[in-house]
Amino acid sequence: MSTALNAVRAEWTKLRSTPGPAWLLLATATVTVALGAAVSAIATCPHAGCGIDAPRLVLSGVYLGQAPVAVLAVLTVSGEYSTALIRTTLTAVPSRPTALAAKAVVLTVTVAAVGSLTLLASLVVAGTVMPPHGYPRLSLGDGPVLRAGAGSVAYLVLIAVLSLGVAAVVRDSAAAIGTVLGLLYLPPVLTRTVTDPHLHRLLEQVAPMSAGLAVQATTDLRQLPIGPWAGLGVLAAWSAGTLLAGTMLLRMRDT
Repeated sequence: MSTALNAVRAEWTKLRSTPGPAWLLLATATVTVALGAAVSAIATCPHAGCGIDAPRLVLSGVYLGQAPVAVLAVLTVSGEYSTALIRTTLTAVPSRPTALAAKAVVLTVTVAAVGSLTLLASLVVAGTVMPPHGYPRLSLGDGPVLRAGAGSVAYLVLIAVLSLGVAAVVRDSAAAIGTVLGLLYLPPVLTRTVTDPHLHRLLEQVAPMSAGLAVQATTDLRQLPIGPWAGLGVLAAWSAGTLLAGTMLLRMRDT
């Protein structure tokens, strides 16, 4: 237990003592709030009940805000390989699963904290710029809005875990970042080229970003390719799979 706690403390010290993570988290907050506010400001809803999913608009900044989170998670692992610091880390914490778990704990707690504050800010800022007519007032006391907000925070945390696992598998920073961003942003692009409706729906159900972001939906849930919590479950499976693969390879390979 003491070894695990010491590993967590060491990872927390690394995270807060270098400028890179702070800048990436700031980028996540800025991009998420700014994009959500911009989309909310230009959206039109001429009358109440026009069918626009207001919470999803407000939280749409997560679409780009996840990228700095992915980069941060990748650098948490691959950055140590590029500087050979990984040898020091594994010498101090001989149990490699424990070392990777400590990184995951510090990263997920940090992303959850920043993500929660960011999405609260998105609700506040978007509420001031949304056109006044036709939109319901958003409140976290409303069940669907709370689920969309909390689910978006969980989404960012799972993206961090997925990216951490990919970095442990690939080890090279550029290759890992390219792999994660390709895994997130490429499937939705490819899905648009698929004309078969069943295959199109299947791709939306299994792609990590398309499935995971379904948690933001609050209207017309029956028309979604996958339900909000089921979609987040798909992303959780991706994240667990990559982290498990990364843990296994970290144990098997030399540094």
